[in-house]
Amino acid sequence: MQRKLLAKLLAIAALSLLLLIPLSMIETQISARSARQDDVTRNIAESSAGQQTLAGPVVLVRYRERVERRIKDETTGRELVRQEIVERTQIFPPQNLDIGGDVRVESLKRGLYRVRLYHLAAQVSGTAVIPPKLGLEGTIDIVDAQAVLVMGVTDPRGVETDPEVRVDGKSLRFATGTAGAVAGQGLHVVLGEFDPASGSKYAFSFPLNLTGLERLAIAPAGNSTRVTLKSDWPHPSFQGRFLPQTRTVTKDGFEAQWQVSHLARNFDRILKAGHEQGGGETFGISLIDPVNIYLKSERAVKYGILFVILTFAAFFLTEILRQLPIHPMQYLLVGLALAMFFLLLIALSEHVDFLVAYAISSAACVVLIGAYLAGALGSRVRGHAFGAGIAALYGVLYGVLLSEDNALLMGTLLLFLALGTTMLSTRRLNWYRIGGQAGEEVQ
Repeated sequence: MQRKLLAKLLAIAALSLLLLIPLSMIETQISARSARQDDVTRNIAESSAGQQTLAGPVVLVRYRERVERRIKDETTGRELVRQEIVERTQIFPPQNLDIGGDVRVESLKRGLYRVRLYHLAAQVSGTAVIPPKLGLEGTIDIVDAQAVLVMGVTDPRGVETDPEVRVDGKSLRFATGTAGAVAGQGLHVVLGEFDPASGSKYAFSFPLNLTGLERLAIAPAGNSTRVTLKSDWPHPSFQGRFLPQTRTVTKDGFEAQWQVSHLARNFDRILKAGHEQGGGETFGISLIDPVNIYLKSERAVKYGILFVILTFAAFFLTEILRQLPIHPMQYLLVGLALAMFFLLLIALSEHVDFLVAYAISSAACVVLIGAYLAGALGSRVRGHAFGAGIAALYGVLYGVLLSEDNALLMGTLLLFLALGTTMLSTRRLNWYRIGGQAGEEVQ
């Protein structure tokens, strides 16, 4: 192969590497915009309420126990027995816990960025049983005992109202704090003293209006926990250690029901759920954005170099097969136009629907490249042919973006198709002879 053809190949390779610079700058810009979106989400969480995790309710029992301690008299050396009162606590799960509610989603906009805030209107009810002598064995001497109903809430600022707590027909009110029963923040209500020898039983119910940001998690504290949630949001993501037993998702919203028994969960981890930010022994939903423009744009720009290589390969084949010289500057200008597509995409998608932004960006670049090549190659047919090929590439890329699971398969098939087309179109060429001709014709 003559030196001029080799020089052309090296120039094409150098231009391909050079175009990595604008593609990298565009990817950096997308990352910066995505980080700004996260900042807006955090700012709204700071001014309203963040992601919420509900733990409980559970019953905390504070009791005083009379114990005997043996001490040695320093004067006489005799062993004495003294009685002391020791304060202890114990936590009991409700026997059954039912939570049912509607989740209304509100979209907040700050500048170009949107954040999803939800408003949960729930009814919480259950029954807690405290066994005689708190279920402790032996000759324990309990002096007195007091019960406290505790509900863990990650961000109490999201509690919209002061709910009335009905306990065995009595009306009580929550106070802030978890009384040390569960991790993190929350609410509690004092149920009063009871006879520890015979135990006690509490039937409770209360409404809960809670605001949170994008994610709601629930720790199944009851020995039998049933949760039913409805919403008008059509794009839920069910997460956590327990998936719903039944769920229905339509374009008008979703409905899901969870049923968890004490055999399937760890009660100690339930009590720590508030510190784990919705992780651990919880289940819940995330109100995901079905079209995350920054994620899709970042995925799209990763295919930018593939676009450049395939287009440059088509140019080179045109030079070889049609003996039509294409200047390196024309390679560069078309490559920059391909890179501009990704910048147009992210800029437009912040203002209009992603599909519309994609259609406008791809159409603009196809028209621009097609019109330019029609003049540069001296033929409208060739210009339109290249434009149609690039339009097909944009169509394939959109399919990849819609189906993340099949991205590798579609990308591999595209590369295989490109390689196969190149091999079949050049299978009868004598590359040694073409090298000599191209050396004279390619400028």
